[in-house]
Amino acid sequence: MELDSNKEIRRAVDTGKVLFGTKQTEKNVLKGNGKLIIISRNFPKEFKEKLKHLGNISQIPFYEFSGSGLTLGSVCGKPFIVGCMLVQDFGKSNVLELLKEEKPVRKKRIAVKAKSAKKSVSKKIESEKTSMPAKKSKKTVKKE
Repeated sequence: MELDSNKEIRRAVDTGKVLFGTKQTEKNVLKGNGKLIIISRNFPKEFKEKLKHLGNISQIPFYEFSGSGLTLGSVCGKPFIVGCMLVQDFGKSNVLELLKEEKPVRKKRIAVKAKSAKKSVSKKIESEKTSMPAKKSKKTVKKE
């Protein structure tokens, strides 16, 4: 059975204890308080990496919400953008189950594709060079 992340996050906000904002999240993660870090998709990369690192040190799991900060704010029932939040008490929610259902993100191998494209272009150029007739040199003949 698939969990609805929106419903579970809202249930955690309503029945549990949740902190909003980068400063609150960072302070409490450093203290070791908290059970789950939730970050929106469009959260700045530098802060995201910092919170992931702090979460790893404090052994607090990390969940990236698939929507933007505005969507996460509306899911939480707040009239503002929520970039990150820290769940301190789950309440009656099953938010932790979202981590089990999260699919691993596949990274595209751009470098491999670029190398293969480079090889195919170089092969095409080589084949064009061999198929082109050689240029004839112009010889000037003097008439006497």
